[in-house]
Amino acid sequence: MQRTTKDVDVFLASIKDERGEDLRTLDGAIVKRMPGSARYLYEGKFWGGSDQQIVGYGVMDYVNRSGDQVEWFVVGLAEQKNYISVYVNAVKDGRYLLGEYENRLGKAKVGSAAISFSNLDDVPFDVLMELVEEADGLS
Repeated sequence: MQRTTKDVDVFLASIKDERGEDLRTLDGAIVKRMPGSARYLYEGKFWGGSDQQIVGYGVMDYVNRSGDQVEWFVVGLAEQKNYISVYVNAVKDGRYLLGEYENRLGKAKVGSAAISFSNLDDVPFDVLMELVEEADGLS
């Protein structure tokens, strides 16, 4: 995936369904909780080889599976086919921060660095924003 120069607001406005509203709500809340962090649209092949568009917040250096150091986002937001994903790449004590929040995230499907849910009603918004704030503090 590559960071683009495309306008994030234009991208988010182009999503017309209910998830678009949820994405815009999440975007506004993440921006407030990560003041001063860069916000970019990333596009390209993601894990598993699927084409993706992810709004990334904050910038960090990341060593990928090939051993190359690349620029990556601290928190990411994406619309998938059937759900919304929030990626949290922040690490605390050598582990993804998300693990500390896993049991507090409601109906969300939680992986090592990703949270997926159908809509905002499926996840406790205050807990999700607490996670975002802590991720920003670790970056």
